[in-house]
Amino acid sequence: MPENTVTVPLAPMQPADVADAFAYIQAWHARDIDTADAVADDIGPEKLHRLLVDVAARVFIPITAEDDHDGEPCAHSFLAAALGRLLLELACHGVCLASSRGTADTITRFTENILTEDHGDVADVLRQLEAAGMKQATEAHPVRLTVV
Repeated sequence: MPENTVTVPLAPMQPADVADAFAYIQAWHARDIDTADAVADDIGPEKLHRLLVDVAARVFIPITAEDDHDGEPCAHSFLAAALGRLLLELACHGVCLASSRGTADTITRFTENILTEDHGDVADVLRQLEAAGMKQATEAHPVRLTVV
């Protein structure tokens, strides 16, 4: 398989990019279209889509990368991993999903159906995902203060 965003490990996102992506996702989830559109206008459509695909990779792949069974990979491990890669490919290139709204909607639906119990508080899980992404981003890109 040629290397692409699905097979190449992603570098940690910048903290501002995490904040921008989740501002859009959370506004979209809340169906606050005006705020989502304002965030999209500030970021720009191409950069926003790239950021959302970065977030999608961080949400889909770890969840679908099943652990092996008693030390050996099993059919379900491969199936789950393939599903995660397929979701990410659709977010990158799928006609219906390869838009900021489609990608944000896919992330929120995945969160609702897979990451919450009984379709629980999706907004809370999105905040937790943002916090985890922000932690990774700030550890990888620490803020350096300049003393004058």
